[in-house]
Amino acid sequence: MWRQMRSPHILGTASILLGLCLIVQTSLRISARLEASLIDEFTGAASVLLMFACMLSFLSLRSKNEARAESMERTSDITFIGALAIVFASIVLISFTLPDIAKGQARAVYR
Repeated sequence: MWRQMRSPHILGTASILLGLCLIVQTSLRISARLEASLIDEFTGAASVLLMFACMLSFLSLRSKNEARAESMERTSDITFIGALAIVFASIVLISFTLPDIAKGQARAVYR
């Protein structure tokens, strides 16, 4: 019963955050000032983890085997928490880089 309550929430939230990460990546690539920054790499990593969490959560909902479904849900949960940590790091980098981006001096977060 508990599995049926957690997986839909993980699936919905992870898919929304995945869309947010893709918007950030797209806006960074469109911007002529930022080419390859840590923000881009962090959001890319978060996107991969969020997609993995979405797939595992969906498969957990569809699974007929209870033990396998719980295992997939647990893995999805851990992956989602990891992606949230990376999204947090991206937000911190964006927050500290925005004043530099406005001035055209975003060299601090480049590799």
